Amino acid sequence: MSNEPIPLSKALASFDALWSPRIVTRVNDYDVRIAKVEGEHIWHVHDETDEFFLVLDGELHISLREPAGERTVLLPQGAVFTVPRGTEHKPYAPSGAAILMFEPAGTPTVGDRHDEIPDHVDSTTGHALNT
Repeated sequence: MSNEPIPLSKALASFDALWSPRIVTRVNDYDVRIAKVEGEHIWHVHDETDEFFLVLDGELHISLREPAGERTVLLPQGAVFTVPRGTEHKPYAPSGAAILMFEPAGTPTVGDRHDEIPDHVDSTTGHALNT
């Protein structure tokens, strides 16, 4: 990892792939990842870790399946939200967004359990293919 400041705008400009997070740095045993997102991701759950989201640009929606029922949180630019471990969720960005996430190193984008993965997504990493 770099010991110099990392301009997030430059890091985001270095790739076009959607739903394919890039690690920009590490904090202890956590990856700091950025991603460009648009449209829908898949329903998934992280059994052993919370998932932190910061919206850098655009607007992100996160649908949650909780004991009390299903709900959706709306995160405008600058908003943060943490999905608690064990909570099934589906992020989506109808108009596109740039996000930053904190996750333990090696956490798969598609979680520990998930809906069927579309053909354009790598089932191991959860990253988009051919982009």
